[in-house]
Amino acid sequence: MRENDMLEKDEIFSKVLRAGRRTYFFDVRATKADDYYITITESKKFTEADGSFHFKKHKIYLYKEDFTAFAEILDEMTSYVLNHKGEEVISERHQKDFKKEFISEPSEETELPQSSMFTDIEFDDI
Repeated sequence: MRENDMLEKDEIFSKVLRAGRRTYFFDVRATKADDYYITITESKKFTEADGSFHFKKHKIYLYKEDFTAFAEILDEMTSYVLNHKGEEVISERHQKDFKKEFISEPSEETELPQSSMFTDIEFDDI
């Protein structure tokens, strides 16, 4: 049997998620006993200074006996992130106009006069 024929038999159902430099492949595959399992592959593109590129791949094999626990933990983790940080992506890589603001302690050379560090408030204004 040719290698391509074996791959066609092995891959039952597939979905692809393209996300910037990363691509995620979700595949249902068959074991030798003709039972099903899932592979999740992350493929990340790296570009060299000379313009050439290569891919790094990481794969997870997920078997039926682990589906329920995996799905529960994945749901719990994604809910935690969304509940604590929302859906907005806050990252220098994902937002080109994102600027990180740093608050630094004034040094002796750049120390600001006391009057410019605070706003004068009259108690009568409150």
